[in-house]
Order: sequence, then structure tokens, then C-alpha cells
Amino acid sequence: MAPTERPPVARGDVARDRLMVAILVVTTLGFLDAAYLTYVHYAGFGALACFGAHSGHSSCETVQSSQWAEIVGIPVALLGLLGYIGLFVSYWVAARLDGELGRGMSFCIALIGFGFSLYLTYRELFSIHAICEWCVGSAVCLTILTVLTGARFLRGETTAGAAPV
Repeated sequence: MAPTERPPVARGDVARDRLMVAILVVTTLGFLDAAYLTYVHYAGFGALACFGAHSGHSSCETVQSSQWAEIVGIPVALLGLLGYIGLFVSYWVAARLDGELGRGMSFCIALIGFGFSLYLTYRELFSIHAICEWCVGSAVCLTILTVLTGARFLRGETTAGAAPV
């Protein structure tokens, strides 16, 4: 092979790379969503952009000012932001270790976030009786991430050039 030629790429490498790109894109979207909601929590509801109406103010404001918007004084949005940061860290660990640890961390963080998101969606529907579009966006991201990281974990994919563990 000439020095300017690149080695052929296996189909598995392309599929794995596409899966990682999808995971990173969805994680970034979720991170931005949670960062915005965290900003709104600390800056005040005047910065909140929401389309739904509920009792004279936005549905998002109703959700964000509810008793379920904080856990022991910590905003749920901040917990979500930390969860997305944890996902980014787990991808870095997976890329460095090429083993089950990083892939397992990613899947566990996404699964925990998904479960917590289910609980919060339940509270929106049956306790608060209002839906925050930003919260739904994060729930959708966590649902997709749970599926993608679960598939990645179960397939045992490694980074390019490494042997499966």
C-alpha cells in the first residue's frame, strides 16, 4: 500500500462511528437543553421561552416553579446538566479504555436519566397538570440515548483499531 493510501474501512467501523456520532449529537442537544433550563432557574423565568399556556402563564413556568423542580434544594435542571456532563465523561473513558467500563458507564448514566425523566414526566402529567416543552425535549434525548448506549454496550463495540473485549 502506498504511503498516501488509507487502509480500507470495515463496515463495522462505519456503523460504530455513526453510532458514536449519533450519541454525541443527542448528548449535545440534551446538554444544551439542560444548560438552558439551569440558566433559566438562576436567571429567572423572564428568560423562559415556552409555547404552552397554563392558568395565565406558560406551562414551562408552571413546571419549573413546582415543588418537583428541585430535590433537596438542587434544581432538577442542574441534575440533568450534570448527567449530560457525566455522559460526555463516560464517552471519553470508553475511548481511552476500549472496554466495557466506559460503554457500561454511558448506558447506566443514560438509563438512570431515562428513569428519572419518566418519573418527572409522570409528575408533569398527573401532579402538575402542565407540560414543559424543554423537559419533554430532554426526556426524548434521554430515551434515544438509552437505546443508543444500550445498543453500543450490548454490541461490545470498541474504538477503531482495537479488538473487542
